[in-house]
Amino acid sequence: MTEENYNYRTSQTLLRNQFPGYGKWKIPVIPRFEPHSGDFDDLLLIGFDKTHLEDQNHLNRMVHFFLYDYRFERVWKNPDSDIEKLSRYRAVLSPDFSMYLEMAPVMQLYNVFRNRWCGAYWASKGIRVVPTVNWGDESTFDFCFEGIEQGSVVAVSTYMASEHGNRCDQKEWFMAGYNEMLRRIEPEKIICYNMPFSEMQGDIVPVDYERCSWKYMSYERSNGPEDLDTFKIGRQTPLARDTISSFLDVPLAKGGGSAYGGRWRPNPNKPADQRYVGVPGEIKTTVMPNGDVFQTKIGPDGKAVMERHHSVHNRPDKHSNPHDHEIWWDTPDGHPEPQPPINYWDGALPEFKHYLGGTQMGQILYIPNNGSLNFSTISDFKECMRWGGEVEFIWKGVHYGVIRYGTNHKITIYQANCPESEKVCDTADDALEYMVGSDRLRDVITQVTVTERTI
Repeated sequence: MTEENYNYRTSQTLLRNQFPGYGKWKIPVIPRFEPHSGDFDDLLLIGFDKTHLEDQNHLNRMVHFFLYDYRFERVWKNPDSDIEKLSRYRAVLSPDFSMYLEMAPVMQLYNVFRNRWCGAYWASKGIRVVPTVNWGDESTFDFCFEGIEQGSVVAVSTYMASEHGNRCDQKEWFMAGYNEMLRRIEPEKIICYNMPFSEMQGDIVPVDYERCSWKYMSYERSNGPEDLDTFKIGRQTPLARDTISSFLDVPLAKGGGSAYGGRWRPNPNKPADQRYVGVPGEIKTTVMPNGDVFQTKIGPDGKAVMERHHSVHNRPDKHSNPHDHEIWWDTPDGHPEPQPPINYWDGALPEFKHYLGGTQMGQILYIPNNGSLNFSTISDFKECMRWGGEVEFIWKGVHYGVIRYGTNHKITIYQANCPESEKVCDTADDALEYMVGSDRLRDVITQVTVTERTI
């Protein structure tokens, strides 16, 4: 055997056995995090993909890995490459390699091992490390909490569960694992990235998801081709356009739960959701808080197939009154997706019949003016836009609208009945930069009063 072969076979990069673990799987143990004074005061995180050696402005943050795995695979493949950079920040959360329910158990186990090994390695280099905890279903409980000392500070993310609040299975999955974590680890504190659920027990340190994004940082740094190349598996030659970029209009947080966000269900806290399901053949009527009327045709499978809006959404140049929308359901998570408006500019309005013919009238829904249409988070607004939403809202007494299929079939935001005020946007993030009076929409989107919302 050559010396080269011997060195390869015995290298720690291959064996990863310098941190003897406990239990059946020998998962490495991350040393217990020792808090310092002020560690959790107004805590903000910074994504690993936004860290760099030249940063002087955000060193008081903790580094998180609630990102798509391809953005940080390098910490496993080349564990020494980021030591100097990471050591400059307040602390580092261990990398959140995915634990999706759809993964094979061996992959889930492998990702738990990688999480703990990286954390233990960084700790051995003098970096302060907080273990990130993630889990799958109950079958993962035998190993997903290994490698974390009793009473340690830990980090979790509610994003995959809370941002899909109408997918009850996601929340059920999260709370089952969370409660098991409390029982097994008894953590001193729990850093919670994104809004905690009211049912969560323990000493929770909530971290605002949006305030941690680059949009609230003092600089904007985008990854050029050279950076992206380091993220790519196999280090492919950079393309003119990143092959994954078409998917990045969704928030860059992930980790556990269903990879598809769970199956969509009508949210009991959003009465307007109920119009999308019903008795086959019925036509449901929904009255929005602003008085606009929607008629929804229910198909043979109990799901909406067509919806008629008796409204122009404050843009008579974009919508006839009434106009129709086909409702599609062929999305990975099974949510309804209104399609572009079908306008009847010539007044030749087809009769709105159910699939059996006739006009079988069904339930009438009156949506109360109680904030049930309001956006709970910025991501809630982004999701509405991705799903074909039409929205009307009021801010400081002024009416505004935003429609997914506006000018050139792009997201279009405007002051009511004022076409010259419109901004045509490629993404929901662009729309959030729109100024509503003296305020940026991003800063007030959870405070505006929504008077009409299609999804």
